[in-house]
Amino acid sequence: MNIHHLELFYYVARHGGISEAVRKMPYGIQQPAVSGQIAQLEEHLGVTLFQRRPFALTSQGRRLFDFVEPFFSNLARIESELQGGHVRNLRIGGSTIVLREYVPELAQKLRKKFPGLKLGLRLGHQVELESMLRKEEIDFAITIIEKKSGPRINSVPLIDLPLVLLVQKESKITEAAQLWKRDKIEEPLICLPSAETVAKNFQQGLTKLGVDWFPSIEAGALDLMATYVAGGLGIGLSVFIPRINFPANVRALPLPGFPPIAIGAMWRGKATPIIQACFDEFKARADLARMAIDKV
Repeated sequence: MNIHHLELFYYVARHGGISEAVRKMPYGIQQPAVSGQIAQLEEHLGVTLFQRRPFALTSQGRRLFDFVEPFFSNLARIESELQGGHVRNLRIGGSTIVLREYVPELAQKLRKKFPGLKLGLRLGHQVELESMLRKEEIDFAITIIEKKSGPRINSVPLIDLPLVLLVQKESKITEAAQLWKRDKIEEPLICLPSAETVAKNFQQGLTKLGVDWFPSIEAGALDLMATYVAGGLGIGLSVFIPRINFPANVRALPLPGFPPIAIGAMWRGKATPIIQACFDEFKARADLARMAIDKV
């Protein structure tokens, strides 16, 4: 079999289609060329490797992908090892808060240990980041950990962050329990989409209290909550993150008894020295943050 044809098939299978593979392959190649060479591979083998629309591997295609995937997925790692670690790339995925508040300091420390380090940053939520890891579009992620990760994905919890409600500073609400005593909560709830762990944990806590309160505004990111609350749009659901300050006219109300949010690190396969160093730095920050949470 033509090795280049196998490599093209690997990228098509990994990314779920020819057009997607062309966009994400590490070198430039036109879609007609990929289609033509995959067709040659199928003609040589005498089988159909995948259905085009919708994309799906056939049983023969799955068997071939399972055979070639370990080789092609580890090429970058073995290249770095054989070159003595001189090829140093790290792609980190995380939320806006993680990439903005924690990665700059991390990058400075990593570059001292690994001169010439090239850093790539990708923004995403939990499900998106795990998908990026599986497709090898990122090497390391800091995100919410809700359940056991998929095969070949390492998932290590770092810290539990407590849920909080955000209210305007002049609000007469001084503790969350005042809301639970009402027959009906009139204030609009600003929350992440219902599929997100933050929203699910909050609703789980409300259910135990026998309280109904559903979102009036769905925000796409946690750092939008404080902005919307400051603008008088309602009460926001967020998490307490050490080092992150809310606007001057916003204060946080603890939510005792509500399930916290587990934040952890994720990576694929065996940790390289750079990934291990990245994990160690985040763990050290998580240990400090845990102490700050315990003092609150």
